[in-house]
Amino acid sequence: MARYTGPKCRLCRRLGTKLLLKGARCNTAKCPVEKRTNPPGMHGWRRGRLTPYGVRMREKQKCKRFYGVLERQFRRLFEMAGRQKGNTGENLLVLLERRLDNVVRLAGFTVSRAQARQLIRHGHIQVNSRKVNIPSYLVKANDIVRPEPNDHILNPVRQNREDQRQHPQPAWLSINDADLTVQVVRMPVRQDVSIELDDGLIVELCSR
Repeated sequence: MARYTGPKCRLCRRLGTKLLLKGARCNTAKCPVEKRTNPPGMHGWRRGRLTPYGVRMREKQKCKRFYGVLERQFRRLFEMAGRQKGNTGENLLVLLERRLDNVVRLAGFTVSRAQARQLIRHGHIQVNSRKVNIPSYLVKANDIVRPEPNDHILNPVRQNREDQRQHPQPAWLSINDADLTVQVVRMPVRQDVSIELDDGLIVELCSR
């Protein structure tokens, strides 16, 4: 499975925004985006403004890195979104929101999407009482996601959930803290996306 293994904070500094790639650390004073506003590299800020192509590319990179997908996965989702009815940009973001690793993260079972992918790949997550080890699995309405019962990761998952209980919960998910289950009550919509993105710029770039 291909994945990015480089420094995560470097990605946030390059885009000049918090992508919440390192969990709770991103909300503290230790976050490098707070400490150093210049982009990574020995030459600091590049002079001049971004070209129109650069603006669109940066928006696409922000989307890819926030959800933790690589170029091939992103292109496949974009093609799938284009075949669906409605706005292609909104369809793309809805597909990204429906990924199983994103649902596990939004439920508060992990502190980051990278940690969510690791739990899923190691077989610790069930969907409708069946083990699913594919982070890109797309959940559907009425699906129930939960950690494996009687698994050794239940205590860390419960602690993560406890630490993040005060955070606002997505309207399209229903989380039961008693048995650590998450039900998809409806499909997500554009308003449920938690990061600010201009999906129109992404579509313009990917349609070239």
